[in-house]
Amino acid sequence: MKENKKLKKFGSLLVATSLLTGVLAGCGAGDSSSSGGSSSSGGSSGGGSSNGDTIKIGANLELSGNVASYGSSIGLGAELAVKEINDKGGIDGKKIELIKVDNKSENSEATAAAIKLITQDKVVAMLAPATSGNTVATVQIANDNKVPIVTGSGTAPNITVNDDKKGTINEYAFRTCFIDPFQGIVAANFASSKLEAKNVAIFADNASDYAKGLAKSFKETITKNGGKVIKEEAYVAKDTDFRTQLTNIKGANPDFIFIPGYYEEVGLIVKQARDLGIDVPLMGADGWDSPTLVELAGKEALNNTYITNHYSAGDPDPKIQDFVKAFKAANKDKAPDAFNALGYDSIYYIADAIERAGSTDGEAIKNALAKTKDLSLVTGTFSVDKQHNPIKTATVLEFQDGKQVFNSKVNP
Repeated sequence: MKENKKLKKFGSLLVATSLLTGVLAGCGAGDSSSSGGSSSSGGSSGGGSSNGDTIKIGANLELSGNVASYGSSIGLGAELAVKEINDKGGIDGKKIELIKVDNKSENSEATAAAIKLITQDKVVAMLAPATSGNTVATVQIANDNKVPIVTGSGTAPNITVNDDKKGTINEYAFRTCFIDPFQGIVAANFASSKLEAKNVAIFADNASDYAKGLAKSFKETITKNGGKVIKEEAYVAKDTDFRTQLTNIKGANPDFIFIPGYYEEVGLIVKQARDLGIDVPLMGADGWDSPTLVELAGKEALNNTYITNHYSAGDPDPKIQDFVKAFKAANKDKAPDAFNALGYDSIYYIADAIERAGSTDGEAIKNALAKTKDLSLVTGTFSVDKQHNPIKTATVLEFQDGKQVFNSKVNP
């Protein structure tokens, strides 16, 4: 296999850094060499480059900061996949070395982490950050240096497709999750068909591309379904008191409330909504998926709430149950969440592409990632469309006494 070719000079990377630092977080928030270094896992036989005995794959993740739950979970899933692949002989006899760097849930740190992983660690591909904004902050670096990135949970469309009028594709950016509009559509269809919602409210983080994208697609779909959005309210990340907006929503008397956002705010929103006597169904998306949500909201308050997600540990599919068993064995009987599963799948997706490419050249890996078809993974069998998004099923989960319970699957 060939070594990854010709990184561009560090000076151009610094230009990219200054341009990308201001990008706002989408789905949510590594580490420069001056702020902590990196850790490796996966049975490496040494610190050689990718043309030696190992294939280096980077992991630019939120291991601390506001959304550390997401990045840490993706990292655990990735580590299990690396171990399994290495235990089976690696890729063409070469072991994977996973190099994890903490981006601290910040755009600028995500950019610095990407630069470090490319220029210092010489990775041939990277797990991109868990959140959309942090992933966007690394896309240009990936494109410029021909190092493919795969995000497990960055759901904003502009990760893979630019917001320009031409809709140009970011050639080196991919994902294993479905995109925000799809989650909004699934939530709206579920609300209409399963919960018979007619008059709905939307309460979204107006500073988040992730939340705004979900709210937009939900509103469009629920309206097409014959429903009516009778109230819209907004909050900002790190707010803690939502009673004023919730009181306004309660006054409109909706029969369903859609709350796209992240677990830190959503947990408090759910608790305060129930405290105010709002007992209608509440629904969100994968941003709710964290054990911290249950701690903040309380088990009882989460009853009659739903989320769209990428997978459920309660799904009876044999492939999923094999993964659940393996993950529990490696993590003190902890059941894997969707971010664990997406991290696991992202490594298998990259490894499959490297094996099919027969090379660690970035362009060859990129081409193989783009041509993926009917790849069977834990979060679903998927093929990659022309916009580098996976075509696969979504899962609806229901909270019952603080636990996520499998409700149904929705095909694309």
